[in-house]
Amino acid sequence: MMVLRGNQADQDAWPAAWSWDAVEPYYGVSGAGPFPQADARDLSPLTAAFVESALAEGLGHRDDLNDPNNQGVGFVPVSQRRGRRFSVADGYLRPVWRRPNLTVVTDVRVTRVVVEDGRATGVNYRLGDVEGLALAGREVIVSAGAIGSPWLLLGSGIGPADELRALGVGVTHDLPGVGKNLLDHLANGVVAATVPGVKTLTSAETLPNVLRWLVTGRGPLTSNVGEGAAFVRSRPDVAAPDLELVVAPVPFQDEGLIKPTREGVTLAAILLQPRSVGEVRLRSADPLDTPIVDPRYLSDSGGQDAEVLLAGVRLARRILAREPLAGKLAGEILPGEDAQDDDALLAHLGAKSQTLYHPVGTCRMGDDELAVVDPELRVRGLAGVRVVDASVMPALPRGHTNWPTVMVAERAADLIRSR
Repeated sequence: MMVLRGNQADQDAWPAAWSWDAVEPYYGVSGAGPFPQADARDLSPLTAAFVESALAEGLGHRDDLNDPNNQGVGFVPVSQRRGRRFSVADGYLRPVWRRPNLTVVTDVRVTRVVVEDGRATGVNYRLGDVEGLALAGREVIVSAGAIGSPWLLLGSGIGPADELRALGVGVTHDLPGVGKNLLDHLANGVVAATVPGVKTLTSAETLPNVLRWLVTGRGPLTSNVGEGAAFVRSRPDVAAPDLELVVAPVPFQDEGLIKPTREGVTLAAILLQPRSVGEVRLRSADPLDTPIVDPRYLSDSGGQDAEVLLAGVRLARRILAREPLAGKLAGEILPGEDAQDDDALLAHLGAKSQTLYHPVGTCRMGDDELAVVDPELRVRGLAGVRVVDASVMPALPRGHTNWPTVMVAERAADLIRSR
């Protein structure tokens, strides 16, 4: 639910047709209704204390974290209406659900884009034990995400020819960049316990809170968890923010899969512009066999990703030590009081860093040899198929990927209509 589009400098890495001025209207169209920005209804006092402590540490205040220059600290706008998540399904799909020219089929696995004489003509799919063919009157639009889209293209024989042949996949279109250039935001940070009496989201799911949310759309269950954020530069010579800090009024451990046993707060540090690059590749020729996702986090040869993330952890510690936040804390849980020198913290980064679930780039747009789609999102050298999702982004935004993906889709709709 975090509506954070990034920094104006992000578009410098995209083709000229996707400059900041070119994409700004599409953010405006989506933000005006289908993808709303709302202020969080009931922020945790810990979030307010984080903003004050960050200001005390010298971070500038940012009233709107979606300004073209998003550097600074502030409260995170959320995609909500009346205290409930308002997703792209709510904004785009539900209003047109009954249109006669729309059919939505669920529980289907698309197995292959069908290519005939250099043109995509449809898709093969499986519905239970039944195999079918859906024909395309004009175009096939692949929108399976930064993992699913390259997976589908590779399984269709669209990708690096030598790699496909080695797995026994028939090559329909040699395109070396499919599945390459996997980029993702890596997160680490500091988890601290809170003093007795300071409530966090750990104890939010009480019956009164559930009833309050159901009846009034208020209370801690309206929280998106990541309530406050700061975009900062790790060094003065960095042109735009390369670090994000996100505060969550709950001890977030093991990717949130384990229910916390104590009250606490998390201040996550996020690597916004990683130099480490991974890939998605096929495991076998079986279209139902899950792909290999190899992110190669912290693998850049100069070790700069680890340096930036380390700077983020140290900054998080300094903010947690500032009042008024410090007065609400009772000691550090992770990385732990003993992890002070670089070696200990680097070991912690290697053991406890995790994805922020923002993969992009695996069907990168551009006009070079490794680009997968052109600036109109058409698969290069192959007619009748476009890719429309985060996989086309050439670089990660200095923000989050949800709203930028909506922007890509809004622009794609115009490109499709124009033809």
